[in-house]
Amino acid sequence: MNIEELKLIIKNNLNNKTDEVKRVFHGRGNFYRAYNFLTIDSIDKILYVSLFEKIPLGLEEDLKKLFLEIYEEYEFETLLLQKRFLSNSPIELIKGELKEDSFTLENDLKYTLNFKNKNIGLFFDMKKGREFISSICENKNVLNLFSYTCAFSVVASKSKASKVVNVDMSKGALSQGRKNHHINNLDTKNIKFMPYNILKSWSRIRKDGPYDIIIIDPPSFQKGSFAATKDYEKIIKKLDELANDECVVLACLNAPELDVQFLKDIFSKNARSFQYVKRLSNLDTFPSSDEERSLKNLVFKK
Repeated sequence: MNIEELKLIIKNNLNNKTDEVKRVFHGRGNFYRAYNFLTIDSIDKILYVSLFEKIPLGLEEDLKKLFLEIYEEYEFETLLLQKRFLSNSPIELIKGELKEDSFTLENDLKYTLNFKNKNIGLFFDMKKGREFISSICENKNVLNLFSYTCAFSVVASKSKASKVVNVDMSKGALSQGRKNHHINNLDTKNIKFMPYNILKSWSRIRKDGPYDIIIIDPPSFQKGSFAATKDYEKIIKKLDELANDECVVLACLNAPELDVQFLKDIFSKNARSFQYVKRLSNLDTFPSSDEERSLKNLVFKK
């Protein structure tokens, strides 16, 4: 694939652009192998580009010219380039200005974004997971593990969950999560924000149970705190202690080195009272060369 072919894909995906966030190019799934280092998102008036590998300077300059062309043609107000392969993931403002308070929309809900962080505040590929939780959570007690900025909690609260418990080690992420509720005018009276290491805090988490819905959406690897290959199983072993009768679990994992069977196996070994129901489909805008190893959102029921 050359630059002109890349341009056609981007433009095709921008032709029905709205003010809602949309991935307009996804190279990370190796579907477009020549550009597996590149993702591009349309976030209302922001064109947000991420590079996941160091590339030759000439190619980087050619890509910047393309991004500027897209920026002008589709009337974006800000063009950002983030170099994710560097330890501090710096953001380069290529064109326009970056407002202090940045937001994005998804299904009429608003989420804060922080472009100073490596992960800016919302994982766009999890949209169908959030839609699924929204569809089942009315009057339910929801446990949101690895809640990050609490996007699952926002949709659950909007859809009239009776209570949501958000657990994440990062106080900063939880603070952003509170803000996400407030900007959507959601009452947080029955929403909890617990800044704990999940693997060391089971007694605290159990106090608000039993839960009707449990969301498990961990990082695939976080140095010193979580590694999916060995720690995911520890969570599954605790499900019976946390779950109400007929509890629904959404088990998520975005680790290309692990396939769907990895999750099915640890459930069958450690939580036999839970039966596999289905895998949620992924967004078409996140193509992958290997669906078994792409984003996994699996539903289990007790």
